[in-house]
Amino acid sequence: QVRLVESGGGLVQAGGSLRLSCAASGNIVSLNVMGWYRQVPGKQRELVARVASGGTTIYANSVKGRFTISRDNAKNTVYLQMTSLKPEDTAVYYCNLAPTFFTSANNYWGQGTQVTVSS
Repeated sequence: QVRLVESGGGLVQAGGSLRLSCAASGNIVSLNVMGWYRQVPGKQRELVARVASGGTTIYANSVKGRFTISRDNAKNTVYLQMTSLKPEDTAVYYCNLAPTFFTSANNYWGQGTQVTVSS
């Protein structure tokens, strides 16, 4: 069983910063990629950023230069530092754990944390 516990969401003004955390536990030895997705009502969940255990990262174009993803492998925790936040960043952010960047099966999701950016 895999468990993902997210924290760090909240309300912030445009231009502000937030840091999300997600701690993974359970049978995660083969799950090498940690990441964040986000979703707004009526839209599909979209990629924000992902990081592999070796440090390779990918970002959505919309967040490049503003968000930084990192991970602490010893703590099985992934972080998302969000700066220069915009109202369009408002969404529920979901932590994701996957075997590789390219595998859609055997993905695990957190419960989601709300990020609201006011203008």
